[in-house]
Amino acid sequence: MKKALIPLCGLLGLLTACQEEIPMVSLGIDDAYAIERMKALTLHPEFPGERYEWYLQDKQGADSLVSTERDYTFISAYTGLYRLKLHIIDAANPLEHNVNITVWEEEVAYSRYIATVHEYRPAPGQFVNQLPQYQEGDTEENMRQKAEEYISGTNNRAISLGGYGGYVTFGFDHTVVNVPGEKDFKILGNAFYGSSGLQSGGSAEPGIVMVSFDSNGNGIPDDEWYELAGSEYHKPETRHRYAITYLRPAADHVPTPIKGTAITDSSYIRWDDNDGNTGYIARNSFHSQEYFPQWLTDEQLTFTGTRLADNAVDESGTGSYYVLNAYDWGYADNHPNDAEEKISFDIAWAVDADGNQIHLPGADFIRVYTGVNQQCGWVGEISTEITGAEDLHVIDYSATAP
Repeated sequence: MKKALIPLCGLLGLLTACQEEIPMVSLGIDDAYAIERMKALTLHPEFPGERYEWYLQDKQGADSLVSTERDYTFISAYTGLYRLKLHIIDAANPLEHNVNITVWEEEVAYSRYIATVHEYRPAPGQFVNQLPQYQEGDTEENMRQKAEEYISGTNNRAISLGGYGGYVTFGFDHTVVNVPGEKDFKILGNAFYGSSGLQSGGSAEPGIVMVSFDSNGNGIPDDEWYELAGSEYHKPETRHRYAITYLRPAADHVPTPIKGTAITDSSYIRWDDNDGNTGYIARNSFHSQEYFPQWLTDEQLTFTGTRLADNAVDESGTGSYYVLNAYDWGYADNHPNDAEEKISFDIAWAVDADGNQIHLPGADFIRVYTGVNQQCGWVGEISTEITGAEDLHVIDYSATAP
């Protein structure tokens, strides 16, 4: 039996009619991609569906579900071939699509260390205007640059964030990848244990850590921020959605020293918080410079975030000897720099403003702010200090060279 032949013109007409009845929709995703490691690749399927499931093949060849969102951002800290599978679940038009992603080594090696300080905005404190050093006429940009010089690369010089809420925002020359099951970066400070060597004693000034992924790709920290939930996050004594406002001292302010102590002005910089409390950042004889950031023209500074419970204990009972206890994990300037496990952070700890766990492919921006609002007599306020940070997934070959 002879096969029926459809004339070309008839076939074209049939296809045209079909196309008019069933619109063709492009998936919008290629079969293969090639990217540098630590670079983000966001895939957006144009094909509609009721649900989306993304699977990534693991080292054993098994498919592991990595996302149920419509868009999926792939990023890897390691080179190799990665096999990704998309299932679009839809009663009318289900679809499966495979994607091969080749990740290669970057042409110019990434640095393990901080590359950029994006913002430096401390709260008032006894080391502010000293770490880094303010000079008359310095602007906010000048002080940002100084903070960057202090903590970028291997410089390891301390910057102070002042009292509660003061912060610094920094980033690397690449995205810090959220590697499953691993700590991703560490933050260096100047905390130390007491003479007994106990982790609970010494000088710990815990700073809360936040991360942000550059989802809009503009290179500036204007995307959503997420807190890394440390050991104290879910404890009842931790105050979420805390706010504090510091008032610049008036030009005619009269100091109120405490006789027989190093405190030269116990009512120096007033603060008010959203719990109805009022207090002061006291001035002491060890630091005679202005404590309010002198490069800022604001008469008031307001900071918001999570407030940790007071961690300093007056062991003397007279205000002469304070021990600043460390929290267990998840805070900057909380343990000494040689306690690497305690000063390292996992992006998987990220939570949103309501405490819900959030999955981020990585962090382009990291923010640290002083998490405790406590005055410790002549010792001064609790103020987080930062000396640097490192991406734990980047090897510093210069440090391992013979």
